[in-house]
Amino acid sequence: MGMFTGKKGMVLGVANDFSIAWAITRKLLDEGAEVGFTHLPGDKMERRVRKLAEPIGAKLITSCDVQKDEDVARVFDEAKETYGSLDFVLHSIAFAPLADLKCAFVDSSREGFKTAMDISVFSLAVVARHAARVMPDGGSILTLTYYGGEKVVPGYNMMGVCKAALDASVKYLAYDLGPKNIRVNAVSAGPVKTLAASAVGDFDLLSGLYVAVAPMQRNVTREEVGGAGMFMLSDLASGISGEILHVDCGYNVMGSPGRALEEAKAGHA
Repeated sequence: MGMFTGKKGMVLGVANDFSIAWAITRKLLDEGAEVGFTHLPGDKMERRVRKLAEPIGAKLITSCDVQKDEDVARVFDEAKETYGSLDFVLHSIAFAPLADLKCAFVDSSREGFKTAMDISVFSLAVVARHAARVMPDGGSILTLTYYGGEKVVPGYNMMGVCKAALDASVKYLAYDLGPKNIRVNAVSAGPVKTLAASAVGDFDLLSGLYVAVAPMQRNVTREEVGGAGMFMLSDLASGISGEILHVDCGYNVMGSPGRALEEAKAGHA
């Protein structure tokens, strides 16, 4: 028996098999979980998710527009009808208009900001609100964030501001849902090559920076992030809520370039 044998949950936001959400899902499945999925409205996104979800026997694959409260409510009504109750929810949803993502934050548009915050941040609150209805015995909600919400990461721009708001939302939702024995946490991964990451740009440079600066002198793997996400959703993390778990080979603890600086000095000696 695995840690998730008999447990049921929903995963919102899988884009393809390179998604961090899918890496976490694979770990959940390995531990015996039963998982349902949502996808963005539209045939193209449905095909992408069904390609992953149908081979593993998912009982629920449904569309979800997180900008519509009634659509999120419907998803969890369907989850209740399909599974009875839920033990976990993985929220892996973020979006900003490409023009606003590519420009400096100071030049971003008001409408782009509203859209990005609605989808990337407020959606977690709406999902948590409706997920709680289907978690009568408590449960765990996990979202995905990034260090660009804590410190400035050039090129991350508007999404960094959204992640800062998401991090705060995790803490407030943890407080709100704590009396229901529902935990709310986030995993903050180092650079992982995903569809979302491709929109940010300079991925290879950023990944190389982690190799040079992180205490472990390497970047994190997709499998490591998957394992950490599975842990945070599991009963092993039953005492953890409102936490931002960094899975980045220690990069976030550095206050200087560390060994990279030493090597640069040696190169100029």
